[in-house]
Amino acid sequence: MSTIKDITSVEGWEHHASSLAPSTLLIASFYAPWAAPLIASFYAPWAAPCAQMNTVLSTLASEYPVTEPLSTSWVKINAEEVSDISEAYNVTAVPFLVLIRNGEVLETVSGSSAVKVRDAIERHARASGTVPAATNGPAAATASGNIRGEVTMEEDPEVKKQELFRRLGDLVKAAPVMLFMKGTPSEPKCGFSRQLVGILRDNAVKYGFFNILADDEVRQGLKEFADWPTFPQLWVDGELVGGLDIVKEELDSNADFLKPYSVKANGDASVAAS
Repeated sequence: MSTIKDITSVEGWEHHASSLAPSTLLIASFYAPWAAPLIASFYAPWAAPCAQMNTVLSTLASEYPVTEPLSTSWVKINAEEVSDISEAYNVTAVPFLVLIRNGEVLETVSGSSAVKVRDAIERHARASGTVPAATNGPAAATASGNIRGEVTMEEDPEVKKQELFRRLGDLVKAAPVMLFMKGTPSEPKCGFSRQLVGILRDNAVKYGFFNILADDEVRQGLKEFADWPTFPQLWVDGELVGGLDIVKEELDSNADFLKPYSVKANGDASVAAS
């Protein structure tokens, strides 16, 4: 299972890039912890489009096996702290994805569209015969040979469903409080999502979010995974609370329901007072 390496300096970037085989697909994600603030006064850096993209990329990375030599290499770079690298790749907005092989930029993806990111990575990975571990089937044990042949086979629906559920299981636990909503906190696409964002804001809750309009696979799969047909959905500690009405009912019966996840409750005065 591949993981994402944090690059913190130009030297670290150059060393990592030079250590890769010419065939390795280098997937570099540029982010900024301050990007697109969710709530000006009660804001957690990971509750932003960059955090959503980190969640997406971590999930995708886990689908690719670690091979020798590496077929894929995943890194993330703070666009502000390592600005020299950002400038070299013309990063003007975050999140920003750069796909590189043998020193050549193959493609860039700007924005937080999970669909575009997954498509770009899978397309370039498959160009070199690399596929996610979950779709390899019997070929997973080999680093070459029949992998291309396996890709052309139709994936078993049950296997595909299991892989989706594994991905959803990771997503609902990406943060202690996760909101699956239509749109983003700064631009909700439905009134229910807007109201739930307001409730979390009013209770100073730190949370992560996922825009289900950006990934239809997640949108449809989560309905069955959660046995809950509508959005928004609020998850706490990996367990479904429910939609807007359920959250309101929980708060009516227990005003401190969200208190353990509040910035104020955790004594983060510098954030809560900002």
